[in-house]
Amino acid sequence: MANVTNKNISKNCKGQTLVEMALVLPILLLIIMGIVEFGRIFNAYLIVTNASREGARVAVVGGTDSDINNSITNTTVTLKPENMSVNITPIEESRTRGSQVTVNVHYQIEMICPILNGIIPNPFQINSSTVMRME
Repeated sequence: MANVTNKNISKNCKGQTLVEMALVLPILLLIIMGIVEFGRIFNAYLIVTNASREGARVAVVGGTDSDINNSITNTTVTLKPENMSVNITPIEESRTRGSQVTVNVHYQIEMICPILNGIIPNPFQINSSTVMRME
């Protein structure tokens, strides 16, 4: 008789496990997708911040706007160039020794998880600005 009772309990547990998994799986997948998207956004943020710093450094040592843009492009090889814009102030002719140069880099990263569009804006805006004094 004990074996018959164990078989019935085993069948009931399988159904319960399936229902619990069906309830928990969407939440688990949402958390995993959020972690992946956060990692992508943070990686892009670090690259954009470093690119603005590199561009500002080129600017303060006397680089032209073309040199600055080349430096930023070389720093951001893993990002899509069509989603990035660069603003350099003041204009090249107005830069004098001791004045400040500001390099702004704006990047739009596109989300790969469509479920997160209601939580995170798509595309997500990343902005970095670096100010340095001309040498």
